[in-house]
Amino acid sequence: MRLPKPHHPLIGIVDVSGLKNDSAINAVLFDLYVISLKRGCDKLHYGQQRYDFDEGLMAFMSPGQILRGEENGVPANLEGWMLFIHPDFLWNTPLARKIKQYEYFGYSTNEALFLSDKEETIINGIVENIKNEYYANIDKFSQDIIISYLETLLNYAERFYQRQFITRKIANHHILDRLEKLLSDYFNNDDLVTKGLPTVQYIAQQLNISPNYLRSLLNMLTGQSTQQHIHDKLIEKAKEKLSTTDLSVSEIAYGLGFEHPQSFSKLFKTKTNVSPLRFRQSFNQVI
Repeated sequence: MRLPKPHHPLIGIVDVSGLKNDSAINAVLFDLYVISLKRGCDKLHYGQQRYDFDEGLMAFMSPGQILRGEENGVPANLEGWMLFIHPDFLWNTPLARKIKQYEYFGYSTNEALFLSDKEETIINGIVENIKNEYYANIDKFSQDIIISYLETLLNYAERFYQRQFITRKIANHHILDRLEKLLSDYFNNDDLVTKGLPTVQYIAQQLNISPNYLRSLLNMLTGQSTQQHIHDKLIEKAKEKLSTTDLSVSEIAYGLGFEHPQSFSKLFKTKTNVSPLRFRQSFNQVI
C-alpha cells in the first residue's frame, strides 16, 4: 500500500501527513487493530446529515473489518496518525482480553470520536510516548510499556465517547425520536405474523448506525439496551390489545410476531409482574 515499513514486527505507526494521493487505500481487510486520528479530512455524513464538528476525529477498527480510504484521495491538508497493532502483540497480556470490552472497536466509521483541543492533546501525548518506545531499540520492557500506554489511550477514548453521548444531545435525541417512531410503525404493521419481531440488527440498520453504537448510546441516555426498548414497545402494544380487544392471548401473541404464545406470556410477566390474562382481568375490574 506504499506505506512506510514498520519499525516493530507487530505494531506500526504512520504519519498520515506523509501519505501521497496515490497511496490512498480503497478497501482493505486488515487482520489488525487500527486506531487513527485525523484532521483535515472532508466532513463526514450521518445519513443525509453532516457532522457538526470540525476537530480531530478518532476511529477504531478491530481485526476483520474493512478499512476504506478517503473518497477523493488523500486531502492535501490531512494531518494525524494511524496506529496498527497485530493481535499477537497483545498475546498473554490482560489487554488481550480487555480490548474486546471496548465497544467502539465495533462502531462504524461514521460514528467516529470527536475530540476537543484538550482531549486531542491528551491522546497525542500518549501516542508520542508510544512513538518513543516504538522507535527505540526493542528490549524485554518494550512490549509491557507500549501496552500500558495503549490501555491508557483506550480508557481515555472510552471516557471521551461517554462525553460525546452527552454533549451531542440534539443528534442523539434525534436518534431516540427516530427509534420511537420506527418501533411504533413496526408494531402497528399488520404484517407482524410474517415479519416476526424486529431484531437489534434490523433496528440499527434502519437508523443507519451500528448495533454497538446504538447500544452504547441508549445505555448512556436511557440506561436500557436496544432489546429492552424493543420489548418495552412490544409490551405497550400488547397492553393496548389486551385492554381494547377481545382477541385471545394466543391471537395477540401471534399478531405481535411471536411463534409461541408461551414466549409472549413469559416476556409479558417478566416485564409487568402479571400474566396477560391477569392484566386483562385487572384492567376490566378498574374500568
